[in-house]
Amino acid sequence: MLLLGPPGVGKTHFAREVAALLGTGMGFISMSSLTAGWVLSGSSSQWKGSRPGKVFETLVDGQYANPVMVVDEIDKARAEHAYDPLGSLYSLMEHDTAAAFIDEFAEVPIDASQVIWVATANDERAIPEPILNRMNVYQVQAPDLEAGRTIARRLYDEIRADHAWGQRFDPQPVDDVLDRLAELPPRDMRRAWMTGFGNARLAGVDRVTPEHLPATGARRARIGFMH
Repeated sequence: MLLLGPPGVGKTHFAREVAALLGTGMGFISMSSLTAGWVLSGSSSQWKGSRPGKVFETLVDGQYANPVMVVDEIDKARAEHAYDPLGSLYSLMEHDTAAAFIDEFAEVPIDASQVIWVATANDERAIPEPILNRMNVYQVQAPDLEAGRTIARRLYDEIRADHAWGQRFDPQPVDDVLDRLAELPPRDMRRAWMTGFGNARLAGVDRVTPEHLPATGARRARIGFMH
């Protein structure tokens, strides 16, 4: 599947949650920070510094034949002179050819036909048409106000549960804070909550209120240089 939508709406988080719910293991590849075009399919053992690709490693090192492979920001992939980072997906996303996938480093066929592929993207126009045709595309819309409040509330509960200091804060977040955070993209909500928690502790209180949140629309300060 391809999760398509604007930045910060939670596509990557959803992809990770799918992997966690299925419980079959996960491989994660961020195309925006990719440093080698052969990261999926491996590089030839004749090259210095060569190694197996992510697909081979996930299958061999994992315990399941059907792990979830998350390809984050697939539209940010950039082809190199010798390697197309998406080239191996043409065969990996076809059931018949994936059943005898050969990693360039290992040079032995492996069955990758049961791998579950979840990709995220902001712009489908940057994805090659043959790969796009191999995926079910789901448009992810930005949440409305009520959905934003629900996401903000869940993030509040999650942060409190993940940190020992979270138990010092009220179990119920303030409604005014939820209203403020509901206007933010989900990606920015967590950062705003963490800032709010920190400012509340510095103020010596156990409740995050609107004044503890980061200012919205704040401009970055300019730095001047003396001649």
